[in-house]
Amino acid sequence: QVQLVESGGGLVQPGESLRLSCAASGRFFSINDMSWHRQAPGKERELVAVISSGGTTTTADSVKGRFTISRDNAKNTVYLQMNSLQPEDTAVYFCHAYWVNYILRSLSSWGQGTQVTVSS
Repeated sequence: QVQLVESGGGLVQPGESLRLSCAASGRFFSINDMSWHRQAPGKERELVAVISSGGTTTTADSVKGRFTISRDNAKNTVYLQMNSLQPEDTAVYFCHAYWVNYILRSLSSWGQGTQVTVSS
């Protein structure tokens, strides 16, 4: 099983930046796509950005140009650099990963979430 632990959330003012981290641990053969999602109060969870094991990224239009996803495969960690944060970015941010176990079965895991609040 793969465990994902997010960190880096907090309270910031509009226009400020935060960097979220998500570290994967456990027993696995490989980790494939890793992604960040967010869920604001009363809204559905939405995809923010995804990155393949090779580094190919896709970013939601709502955050394009402000948020950047990256990963360090040696550390099994994915990052989300968030710049120019706005109140509408307030949400719980979740990390997700697709991974393969040692019998080559594809599985997925979610992190527990980290709160990001943007407010003056």
